[in-house]
Amino acid sequence: MSPFTLGATALSAFPRASLTTLRTSLVRDLGDGFATVLQEAGYAGGESVLAAMRGWCAANGLGAPETLSYAQFQQAAARFFAETGWGAVTLEPLGDAAVAFDSPDWAEADLTSTMPYPSCYYTAGMLADLFGRVADGQIGCLEVECRSSGAARCRFLLASPQVIAHVYQRLTEGVGYADALRELA
Repeated sequence: MSPFTLGATALSAFPRASLTTLRTSLVRDLGDGFATVLQEAGYAGGESVLAAMRGWCAANGLGAPETLSYAQFQQAAARFFAETGWGAVTLEPLGDAAVAFDSPDWAEADLTSTMPYPSCYYTAGMLADLFGRVADGQIGCLEVECRSSGAARCRFLLASPQVIAHVYQRLTEGVGYADALRELA
């Protein structure tokens, strides 16, 4: 295993405390408008994260992320995100419609925030762009469980924009995300 070095990437270290303070400040100053700001910032970083992941894969004797089988990509992504400080990750297909991206210790989550809903919006934007680039197509990302709102893990759904729109609509109607996904089967 090769060590990951930021100097060889377009990434920079950003302390977790700074990320959570940024979110807290945006919530205070923008109210619900904070979500759009963080999601757009995350989306803008997806390309750089993928470039760093490509370098990490090459340094670890793997092919480019877009060329890996699902099982290889799943293992590579888990190691990459853990080694770059984001947290432990698992990826799990949820039927044919979506993939769950789960973390029990995701960096953006703030256990002291007591948000009333999932709120790792920076991550949602970043994962949508990153996974869309790997899939060579548009991918939506919606956080459905969040440690910032008291859940045991952060869970992001990765799926087509149409699936994400359906799940989001059903969540606003009081239907759980698992049930919303089953409706699409």
